[in-house]
Amino acid sequence: MKEPVIIVGAGLSGLHAAALLQAKGITCRVLEARSRIGGRVLSLEVKDSPEIGRFDMGPTWFWPNHEPAITKLVKELGLSTIEQHTAGAMLFEQSQTGQVQRHVLPEGAVERSMRLEGGIQALIDALASSLPPGTVELNTRVNAIQLDQSGGVKIEAEQADRKMTSIQGAAVILALPPRILAKRITFSPALPDGMIASLKEKPTWMAGQAKVVAIYDRPFWKEAGLSGQVTSWAGLLQEIHDASPETGYGALFGFFGIPAKMRQELGEEPTLRLVTDQLTRLFGLQAGEPIALLYKDWASDPETAVEEDAQPLTSFPEYGLPAGKSSWEKRVIFAGTETAPGHGGHLEGALQAAERAASEVLKVLR
Repeated sequence: MKEPVIIVGAGLSGLHAAALLQAKGITCRVLEARSRIGGRVLSLEVKDSPEIGRFDMGPTWFWPNHEPAITKLVKELGLSTIEQHTAGAMLFEQSQTGQVQRHVLPEGAVERSMRLEGGIQALIDALASSLPPGTVELNTRVNAIQLDQSGGVKIEAEQADRKMTSIQGAAVILALPPRILAKRITFSPALPDGMIASLKEKPTWMAGQAKVVAIYDRPFWKEAGLSGQVTSWAGLLQEIHDASPETGYGALFGFFGIPAKMRQELGEEPTLRLVTDQLTRLFGLQAGEPIALLYKDWASDPETAVEEDAQPLTSFPEYGLPAGKSSWEKRVIFAGTETAPGHGGHLEGALQAAERAASEVLKVLR
């Protein structure tokens, strides 16, 4: 039996790479440290009310006019889409005491974007379902990778019961945030210092961010002629958008403008109180009484963020493959959205990186 290709990370990039290779008849083993698949894709339900729908706590949109890989994959998998609601006026908040401004954007000013019915998790679930049973191994944390004398790779991993396991592979695809793999995986022979430095210089997209979703019995802001979109210089949330599902319920989600350290010092409950205060200020009293609030601080997720990721990004990072070459070049292959030359940080980037990685593996195995 031929040795499998080992894929480290069961996020979008890792699962897509596995699906592409399995379609070519190549056996894969996907190792995931978390107890779930998806990585930074996370779509949550309201506790005890699954009928309301799932809400994205990670990536939410894709842009069909500019992102061909995800547009094609969504169509191939037969997934249902929801066009992002942008009709109506947007709100602009400059201070907590000043009047909230209302602006109607000219037609075509907002680029058409799509969400997935059931959240982006629907894409993850569909990819995972396309793989042979047992392909993905959860609660399996890779600690070391060694190049063996035959030219293959040996993986050392820790399982949930702290039991260590060794896995032989023909090649390995690393579909993890670059900073995570640079800090937590030991290579033998060692990766060149320049390559390690290059990995550490790539900020993990979304790792310093947090996201909140407020869910209501209906999208009442639409009745007031509002799109749900807000730009704020005054509240905890600096950007807000409509996240309403197709079930008739309403939802607003927001990205935080305050850094990770401040959120952590405040604590979750005070943070959410300030969020509902801001939503009330913007949308009225109804906004202060959501059915539920869903909250995810990615900076507190040890499988996503390292200490350096707590620093807010001041500009869009320069992504792409890590710099430098080594003896690992043909057996260790980098994937993940931070390694994509274009669309880095987006779902599209994750898919394009997976397609490049799968293509490189096919060349190696030939």
